[in-house]
Formats: sequence, structure tokens, C-alpha cells
Amino acid sequence: MIDISKRSYLKYLLFGSLYFTEGVFKAVGLVIIPVYFVEKGISLPLTTFVIGIIAIPMTIKFVWGGIVDYFIRFGRKRFILLGGLLSAVGFFALTIIDPSIALIPFATFLFIGVCGVGFLDVSSDAWAIEIGREEERGKINGAMFAGQFAGVAVGSSLIALIAKFFGYSLAFLSAGSIIILIVLFPLIIKEIKIVKKRQKIILPLINEFKKKTTQLIAIFSPIVFINSGLLMVIIPLYMKISLQLDIAQIGLIMAIFPVTSAAGSLAGGAISDRWGRKNPLYVFIGLSIFFTASLIFANTWQIIAVVYGIIGFLQGGYFAAALAMFMDVINPKVGATQFSILTGLANLGMLNIGSGSGGILVVMLGFSRVFLYSAWVFGPALLILYFIKLKKRVRKP
Repeated sequence: MIDISKRSYLKYLLFGSLYFTEGVFKAVGLVIIPVYFVEKGISLPLTTFVIGIIAIPMTIKFVWGGIVDYFIRFGRKRFILLGGLLSAVGFFALTIIDPSIALIPFATFLFIGVCGVGFLDVSSDAWAIEIGREEERGKINGAMFAGQFAGVAVGSSLIALIAKFFGYSLAFLSAGSIIILIVLFPLIIKEIKIVKKRQKIILPLINEFKKKTTQLIAIFSPIVFINSGLLMVIIPLYMKISLQLDIAQIGLIMAIFPVTSAAGSLAGGAISDRWGRKNPLYVFIGLSIFFTASLIFANTWQIIAVVYGIIGFLQGGYFAAALAMFMDVINPKVGATQFSILTGLANLGMLNIGSGSGGILVVMLGFSRVFLYSAWVFGPALLILYFIKLKKRVRKP
């Protein structure tokens, strides 16, 4: 068994790989499946409505976090393995279901897969909070999101190519197989359990959310991630409907975004460890407003590839800095539950509000106006960020 408690590079590798599996699931769920639905003749509003429904497990992450914390004596690894298995099973089931004929069974198994991702996500986060020092949390989050965006890149390009040349069933089978292989990695990692008895959750959790800083972060969390959810769904649909690109072309262009996002998350994580959390957030979010609004001029695949790539770098930066800020206010004994509440709120903004409403907004307003509104939502987030007061960090010599 490998002890990674004092080896930062192995922490980055472990959590980056686990988040890679989330990225693969995310790419298939939010890039491949919407295009698949359009090709199957499923309407745009129904497509994004289904995406919003199946995203619910990532919004109620506090349920999975509560289970993981309640059974804390069993550690985090078992739930990571359980989550990986459920998500893979969800994909394997999709290989034999046609959504144009059986949409509800298709969505049901996809929903089960997302529940698995929820378990994997909260368990990974809780483990990272337990073993990560404050001065490396930014870099750990940078590695997590770099891994996730790398998974999105693989899902958006490689699995999209498999879908084009070999069919969607083989694409889903490939995605599930990738997840199974990667979640076996924690089996060789030594886990030191911090609590060996059943954990009390409710009272410590209430005490944590009585704190004003935690309350403001809870409000900030869903708002700042709405932009990401909107763009995640409407950009591939924009390329399909307005630019008339096929699934392979869309996948290759979409792969640029996670590559630049991975670079941005590594940069944002390192910068937030060096100069604090809030200042990098101001810079990354402020620039995101400008470049999101500039999408209204993206009338060729070359322009959208460049602009969306820049947005990806900026998004990776504020993702890593924001999640490091979340970790700074977490009580490790209820880490899975508390952190999952904050990130569940982030997913509420990203997936349910952003991705879930994207198709309806496009039908009502058109792509250009939705691009502008997705830039506007950053304004309230910046205002709330100003009032968040964080403790000054003591630098170690």
C-alpha cells in the first residue's frame, strides 16, 4: 500500500485521476448525449429538460456526503469504488436503450450513473480535505479540475469519434470501461481513517452554517457557476444548429475547451495558494465577463474555438480558486457533508439552472442574447464575493 500523506505529487495524481472519471461522465452527459438526442429527433427544450433532471443527484450531493460522513469509520475509498461502479453500470445500460423509443429508461440509467458520480465526487473531496494542507489546497483543486477537464477532452473528442464511426452504443461502453479502470487506482493507496466511530453530523453542520462567511459562500456558489452550465450545453448546440457542424467536428472543437481549462485550473490553484483566494477570483471572473459576451461575434468555427478556449482557461482558474476557498472553511469531521452542500449548490447553479434552462432560453431569446445573459450573471457573484471575509493565512517559513 502506498502512503501519500507526505507526498504531494501523489495526492495530485490520485485526485486528478478520480476527477478524470468525472470529466468523462460530464462530457458524455453534456456534450455527446445532447447531440445524440438532436440526431434522434428529440426536441431542444426536452433535451435540456432531461439534462436538468438527471443532474439532480449532483445538486443533492449533501445526501451522498451525509452517508459518507455517517459511515466515516469505513473511510472514503469504499464509497469511491461504489460510485465508480454505479457510474459505469449506468453507461453500460445505455448501450442497449434507444432514447427515441424509451426515453424514460434511458434517463433512469443515466440518473443512476450520476448518483454514482455523486458518491465518487463527495468521497474524493472529503479525502482531499482530510489529507491536504492549507498551503496545497489550491494546487490539489487545480489537479482535480485539470483531471476533470482532461476527462472532458477525452470524452468530447475520442468518445465523440467512436460515436461517429462505430455508433453511440460503443461510445457509452468505452466511457464506462474507462471509469472502471481508473477507480481501481485507490485500491493501492493507504487510507488513514480520522474517526473510528459513527460520526455526529447534524449539530456540527448547523454550527458551521451559522458562520457568516459560510453563509455568503453558500450564496456565492450557485450564482458563480451558472455561466459554466449555460455555455456547456448551448455551445455544442450552437455549433450543431447555427454552424451546421457534425458530432466529430463538435467534439474536436469542444476538446480545446477542457485543455485550456486544465491549464487555467493549474494556474488558478497555484496563484490562489500564493496570493490568496479572492484576488485571483476577481481577475478570472472579470475577464470571463468580457470573453463570454464576445461569443456573440463567433460566427465561424475558428472564432468560437479561440474565444471558447480563452473562456476555458479563465473558467479553470476561478473553479480552482473558488473550490480552494470552499475547502478553507470546512470542518474535516463533516467534510463530505459540508463541502458537498457547497458544491451541490454550485451544481444547482451550473446544471439545474444553467444547463437545465439553456434550451428553453435559446428558443425564447436566441443564442446571442443567452450569451449576453450568461455574462451578466457574473455581476451578482462579484458583489457577493466582495463581502466574503476570509481569515488571513499565516505563511510558514
